[in-house]
Amino acid sequence: MFEGFGRNKRRKVGSEEDSHQSKPWVEKYRPKQLDDIAAQGHAVTVLKKTLQSANLPHMLFYGPPGTGKTSTILALAKELFGPELMKSRILELNASDERGISIVREKVKNFARLTVSKPSKNDLENYPCPPYKIIILDEADSMTSDAQSALRRTMETYSGVTRFCLICNYVTRIIDPLASRCSKFRFKPLDATNAIDRLRYVATEESVSYEDDVLKTILDISAGDLRRAITLLQSAAKRIQYTGAENVTSQNVKELAGVVPDDILKMIVEKVSNKNVNDIIEYVNEFTKSGWSGAAVIDQLHDYYISNDEYDTAFKNNVSMILFDTDAKLSNGTNEHLQLLNLLVKISQV
Repeated sequence: MFEGFGRNKRRKVGSEEDSHQSKPWVEKYRPKQLDDIAAQGHAVTVLKKTLQSANLPHMLFYGPPGTGKTSTILALAKELFGPELMKSRILELNASDERGISIVREKVKNFARLTVSKPSKNDLENYPCPPYKIIILDEADSMTSDAQSALRRTMETYSGVTRFCLICNYVTRIIDPLASRCSKFRFKPLDATNAIDRLRYVATEESVSYEDDVLKTILDISAGDLRRAITLLQSAAKRIQYTGAENVTSQNVKELAGVVPDDILKMIVEKVSNKNVNDIIEYVNEFTKSGWSGAAVIDQLHDYYISNDEYDTAFKNNVSMILFDTDAKLSNGTNEHLQLLNLLVKISQV
């Protein structure tokens, strides 16, 4: 018998504390209650009122990624039912689950029609425990129109024992009959003050040492997405841990995020200004081989041209349209090398 494959082969690999330490920071520092939700004052205030009456409407949370939509509904559910009762009262379906019309007719409908499980004496003493369940449909804008149409009847029929919370990035992709049945809550991108406070708290808890401008750099790169910001901070912290560096620097963060360095960006602008197509083709070939992201170039070129007072309004308008067109094509999965080449040649001809 091989060593280590005896009776103890099922022994526990790590303790619960080890598991907590190895969690991604996004999950580790996910808000546990409504008071922890940052920068979404309106939504939190309204939801706290519903906690007092425990009378919850169907809800539609919409806004950019990483602004706290899923965290808010999970924190609300925890305050309504407590951690134990939540297990039987909450059904959460994400974009990774199949959510065509068959799932709405079967899984969602079956859970919605179930009678409500009875809370324990301990739960009743500590939580409101209202007599209904909650179905959370995350990334609801990726549901088919047929599935959304099937859902509206289910929402009406079982509203006595089930509440729905739809979460999406694009509210326009939710059909009107469904949206009209819900109270809408808009989640806005986090402002700098709230986001920096949260990042500073995470960095302090994890004993991360960083230079003064690092948190601002992380926020600029993440553009109001706190989830991305925390993940970037964790990646940078792991990097200095393995390399033996003293502090996280802005340069570390930019490298990890794939931000194109300023000297390369200046070279691109210079090639475009010279209007030599052969030079542009040669440089784009080298640039693509270096592995830089085309989408990052588009974002940075947009910031450079639009915020630069050297260019007149007509030039900026034309460049904006070219950048927009290229970004749309990249989003649809076209060849990055060709689109970048096309972009720079077109700008050089403006």
